[in-house]
Amino acid sequence: MTTTDSATSERNTQGVRDVVLVHGAWADGSSWSKVIPLLQQKGLNAVAVQNPLTSLADDVSTTKRAIARQEGLVLLVGHSYGGAVITEAGNDPKVVGLVYVAAFAPDEGQAVGDLGKDLAPPAGLGELRPDPQGFLTLTAKGVEEYFAPDLPLAERKVMAATQGPTNAAVLGGKITKAAWRSKPTSYVVAGNDQMIPPDLERQFAKAMKATTITVPSSHVPMLSHPAEVARLIVEAAQSARECV
Repeated sequence: MTTTDSATSERNTQGVRDVVLVHGAWADGSSWSKVIPLLQQKGLNAVAVQNPLTSLADDVSTTKRAIARQEGLVLLVGHSYGGAVITEAGNDPKVVGLVYVAAFAPDEGQAVGDLGKDLAPPAGLGELRPDPQGFLTLTAKGVEEYFAPDLPLAERKVMAATQGPTNAAVLGGKITKAAWRSKPTSYVVAGNDQMIPPDLERQFAKAMKATTITVPSSHVPMLSHPAEVARLIVEAAQSARECV
């Protein structure tokens, strides 16, 4: 076996090395601050996107630029509204797998705002406040009691202070092609979620035939249960290359 063949074999054994992490609404790339070190310990190159949260198209473009910067094939991970972003951006040919973390998974022609209308609205949505420019923010109460109640209070206060105001337009951006229909998926259901109903998350996972785990978490399992989330991402990365 040549040196080149040996290196190729090693890469195939290791699976996908590049992981692009996409945050959701009222958040930023620091959403992944506890998961990134765990992925790095496993030899993965994990990078977090900083989406502008101005429209689905803008966020998809930003995510695709992050994908393009990676040297190899990519595992794409999305939280919350970030699930819609990876559903569209995941059609990039470099993307070989998708991981949804308490995330929306719209189908073709659907927008985030179309989903879950048959279920009772989650409590956290009542704490959204619009500004004159059409951006929504969560109140401190919304973050502390509904978005991330299982985090230490100090962390919740920082999340409230650093949240990314989110244009209401993101809720109306429709998916043109759902990447999960053609690429392997995994899903983390947040069993105590008060921003997306857990039953809706289970519906998404079932529709995608995703490899699924459930954690007793608020809407931010990557912060309250980072080990479990990282483990699923690592497993998805290890197996993704086999699907190429």
